[in-house]
Amino acid sequence: MRKLVVYTLTSLDGAVEDPRRYFQPVDANVPGPPSFDPDMDRLERALIDTQDAVVLGRRTYDEWSRYWPTSDEQPFADFINGVRKYVVTSTPLEREWPGTEVVDGPPTDFVARLKQGAVGDIGVHGSITLARSLIAAGLVDELQLAVGPVLDAEGPRLFEGLTGWQRLELVDATSTSGGTVWLTYRPATG
Repeated sequence: MRKLVVYTLTSLDGAVEDPRRYFQPVDANVPGPPSFDPDMDRLERALIDTQDAVVLGRRTYDEWSRYWPTSDEQPFADFINGVRKYVVTSTPLEREWPGTEVVDGPPTDFVARLKQGAVGDIGVHGSITLARSLIAAGLVDELQLAVGPVLDAEGPRLFEGLTGWQRLELVDATSTSGGTVWLTYRPATG
């Protein structure tokens, strides 16, 4: 069975709206990804090297389909432009992006079916509302959080609105040269 991995960039206090605020942007006024230190680049490459599919929410798709097709920000540009992308939306897409398929119906049902395959991991990048619903449904096999060394009182939080209780097991914690901590959690067994 395939593994579903939620990956997000977050501030220390859980804000997830604008990662450029958490990871030393080249220019915060220019659209695009935040800048990473070499350790973050290595960790991100290791993560995406295991994935052959990505599930995106509509808002993330709309933003990313405008930016990534012409970006040279590596290694993520080659990955996201080449990987199979499934977009959760109830309305037709306005912009084409090669390798994209619209998901009809409940995303939890689709992801449960997608996980039955025997190929690579499935990533959920950004797409916070989608990530929350998959966490709440118990479908996430791994949570990878790049935690920037800032506090940010603005914006939504990854775990905001989740109900219930879930115990997680820390699998890895890596600090980077830029002060980020990359945390890997899996649902605790037993």
